[in-house]
Amino acid sequence: MTGSAPHVPGPADQIAGLTFAMLVVSPDLVIHSVNPAAESLLGRSAKRLAGQDVISILDFGEPQIGERLRRGEERLIARGLPLKVGDKSVSVNLTISPLPTHPGWRVVTLSDTGQGERFGDEERRASLKGPAVLAHEIKNPLAAIRGAAQLLARQLDERHRHLTALITDEVDRIAQLIDRMQRLGRERSEPVGPMNLHEAIHRALDTLRAASDKPIRIKEEFDPSLPPVLGNDGALVQVLINLLANARDACAGQPDPKVVIRTRFVSGLVMNVIRLGRPVKLPIEIQVSDNGPGIDPAVEQHIFEPFVSSKPHGQGLGLALVQKLVRDMDGRISHEREEGYEGAEGWTHFRVHLPMAK
Repeated sequence: MTGSAPHVPGPADQIAGLTFAMLVVSPDLVIHSVNPAAESLLGRSAKRLAGQDVISILDFGEPQIGERLRRGEERLIARGLPLKVGDKSVSVNLTISPLPTHPGWRVVTLSDTGQGERFGDEERRASLKGPAVLAHEIKNPLAAIRGAAQLLARQLDERHRHLTALITDEVDRIAQLIDRMQRLGRERSEPVGPMNLHEAIHRALDTLRAASDKPIRIKEEFDPSLPPVLGNDGALVQVLINLLANARDACAGQPDPKVVIRTRFVSGLVMNVIRLGRPVKLPIEIQVSDNGPGIDPAVEQHIFEPFVSSKPHGQGLGLALVQKLVRDMDGRISHEREEGYEGAEGWTHFRVHLPMAK
């Protein structure tokens, strides 16, 4: 059986299909051409990017990156660099590759790390499976300890019963911690479907207000025209409760504590992950902001990792669970600190990006 030879995609088609941003830079540091992923990441069309000085477009805030670009024959690989794109920053992996056949010309690639959102999923699952197995083994003796404490309480006089109450309370606290560990290690994600984003937000706000001793002032700035998102209702409500509670706690010590939750449609945002053969677009954004002092710089780059917390008595599982739930919905979560200038207050922003339901 014979047939026509398959059409082999040319170099231009192959570059256009890349999920990471690619820029071709001339010896005088002018952008010659870009691929569609670069348009999405940088928020500008290829027509507007062509002819621009690459150092003015790629604002890393680190002079040494520009110096390396000026040295035409130097190769560079860097991970987790902060890149300023418009009014926000993203974390990117960068490569600068000289073209030996064309002296002075370079190929620059950028991939959005999404704060570790998709990089190293296999390693992340492996690291979480151990604690989940351990949690399962701990639960049985905990139940026995709690039962024994309850039996002891019946035989003790009133003066000593507070000790058994302390035991049961601590066992319950550890059991709750273990439940979170098991949820982190769960590989099967919850089913997703079309859902109303703002209904989920209002459910989270109602839950948070009902569980709070003091009134919470949360400003809502919603885009009412947003289409349905593709997600899981229970998972998204849990994500929002965690983010809003963290924002409330973060600004509690401020003279005028403020929490703002915003929704908007972000055109052109593409997540650099292949799902069923193509990148996943994440145009729906939820932003939770607070005017607190911000995250401790010592843990800022690790806040989505298990057992990392900037709170004095934090367990370090809340944001790790939030990241897992968002990732299970094919979404992405990131954070950014916006410092105030000339007396203006600073803000901490957490952004969740989700796919749109078809």
